[in-house]
Amino acid sequence: MQFGIFTVGDVTTDPTTGRTPTEHERIKATVAIAQKAEDIGLDVFATGEHHNPPFIASNPTATLAYIGAKTENLILSTATTLITTTDPVLIAEDYAKIQHLTDGRVDLMMGRGNTGPVYPWFGKDIRQGINLAIENYALLRRLWSEDVVNWEGRFRTPLQGYTSTPRPLDGVAPFVWHGSIRSPEIAEQAAYYGDGFFHNHIFWPAGHTQQMVDLYRRRFEHYGHGAYDEAFVGLGGQFFMRKNSQDAVDEFRPYFDNAPVYGHGPSLEDFTEATPLTVGSPQQVLERTLGFRDYVGHYQRQLFLVDHAGLPLKTVLEQLDLLGEILPDLRKGMAEGRPANVPDAPTHASLVAAAGGAKDSTVYAEADSATGHRAEDDVQDEDYLEATV
Repeated sequence: MQFGIFTVGDVTTDPTTGRTPTEHERIKATVAIAQKAEDIGLDVFATGEHHNPPFIASNPTATLAYIGAKTENLILSTATTLITTTDPVLIAEDYAKIQHLTDGRVDLMMGRGNTGPVYPWFGKDIRQGINLAIENYALLRRLWSEDVVNWEGRFRTPLQGYTSTPRPLDGVAPFVWHGSIRSPEIAEQAAYYGDGFFHNHIFWPAGHTQQMVDLYRRRFEHYGHGAYDEAFVGLGGQFFMRKNSQDAVDEFRPYFDNAPVYGHGPSLEDFTEATPLTVGSPQQVLERTLGFRDYVGHYQRQLFLVDHAGLPLKTVLEQLDLLGEILPDLRKGMAEGRPANVPDAPTHASLVAAAGGAKDSTVYAEADSATGHRAEDDVQDEDYLEATV
């Protein structure tokens, strides 16, 4: 099983000091947090994608490539890639490139995001969110699996004889998770393709998470990808811990009470009771996390949100140190009683092995028929040219 952390890259005022980090500080802190994740033995670091303040999580591919150059073992992922508003041609190129740069240490999570205005910013209609997710992902899969793509759809210009470069490393595309909080259509999409399903598992009670994961598992089996308990499930989660549980509650309360997402709402006590948020001792975090299996079954990936709500970098790194202390017990506990047929979390190595071994997927083109051509040279209508000059 894989353990890791994810970030949404929020730039939030520390309510205990009144200080707000600069964008530069927050970007550099993201890198430091990822490096710390590798140092304590975590498996995965994932970054969100936002294109508005107060976030610094735009251009996740640049962030992941840089972190990839600073780490050796960490799997780099997203939380999430906006499949609705990002051109699938760009996604295909960018993440295949990161595959090569990191020797396969990358996968990604598709999602629609939670910022409505992002749709018109990128020329899309929010009312078509689900349809965009379905069409764009279908195209992305073809761009990774076919050397030459001819395609026409509803939401972007057609492709004629298009080859996405670089081709996926070793002939195997990055593994894809589909992330969702409340959309059954996304669970269905993940099941249809035999991909992973990642439930946000932050804001909703366990019963909701159980229903979404159950739907995905049943449909995964329906489409013939494996048995119910062989589906690939990931969960989010969040904690704040100190050696003494009351110290954790006292220290985290002002951050919770003023958090942009859930602050000024339910009390900390009510929220921790109703959702997976755990605030307490390392032992309490350990036991609560191991209990997730009670309602989703054995699963493959657990990612925690730790750097949000204005928590200073020093505190976040301390949280990771404490996570590192219980990590061996988390791994041991999750392995106990795990049926032999439950698969491990997919990695590049396992995907290559399943495909029968690595292959050179380079498209060796003899000539370039595109570079150097001006768009206007391909337009034959002189009246049109005069009208546009």
